[in-house]
Amino acid sequence: MAWRKQRADFVKDKGEANRASLKALVDAGSEPGILVYDGDVPVGWCAVAPREAYVFLERSRVLRRLDDAPVWSVSCLFVARGYRNRGVSAGLLRAATEFVRARGGRVVEGYPLEPKKGRLPAPFVWTGLLGAFLKAGFHEMPRWSESRPIVRYEIQR
Repeated sequence: MAWRKQRADFVKDKGEANRASLKALVDAGSEPGILVYDGDVPVGWCAVAPREAYVFLERSRVLRRLDDAPVWSVSCLFVARGYRNRGVSAGLLRAATEFVRARGGRVVEGYPLEPKKGRLPAPFVWTGLLGAFLKAGFHEMPRWSESRPIVRYEIQR
């Protein structure tokens, strides 16, 4: 919910209220993303929705729109600890592109991190890592900021 709400509202609602907001989206028929399972165990999550659903993105200078294309945005990736570094993120991103294709979308965008030195702790890479997006077939676009890549996957019809 971090990018779906105004910053002050997200902070005020931290915890249960944000979880309730996400559940309300699902209960209203929205599909805010996809889950991946290992058997019956959920091991990964990818939030993906039309860019307009993300208040944060619509106000960001660093991640502002590249053009007027209707874009779906990947705003969050999570992989359970025991499943990290096994290609789950790239698999989730490929599944996200299929999710968007099935809903008539043509462009999927991501806003990953690209660590300059070493590894970042998992809680800091919730928008994903550049390498996972590239493995999933995304291409880097011109950046508004040297430190923040924007990547796209264009769906072929």
